[in-house]
Amino acid sequence: MASFFKDLWSRLGGSGEAKRESEAVAEAVEYKGFRIRPAPYPSKGQFQTAGVIEKDFGAETKEHRFVRAETHASKDDAATFSVAKARQIIDEQGDRLFS
Repeated sequence: MASFFKDLWSRLGGSGEAKRESEAVAEAVEYKGFRIRPAPYPSKGQFQTAGVIEKDFGAETKEHRFVRAETHASKDDAATFSVAKARQIIDEQGDRLFS
């Protein structure tokens, strides 16, 4: 369990290799004024649901990174699910996501 949190922290904290692995794997998707960038990463032989939600506020762009427990056999499946999860997050929280 400790290695899971260490791995998660390094990915969210932006360590070099982990950051490259978690870069967006698909084009950004526009949804209700937000941009969703799916960014699944390999984890224990599967791909972890993860991504970035962005929104422009004037000249400033805010972002929210998310990682969820779901894993998938392929990177494409994980990317598709990451977009669906991001849409759900946006529907539930809207701009409060950046508070």
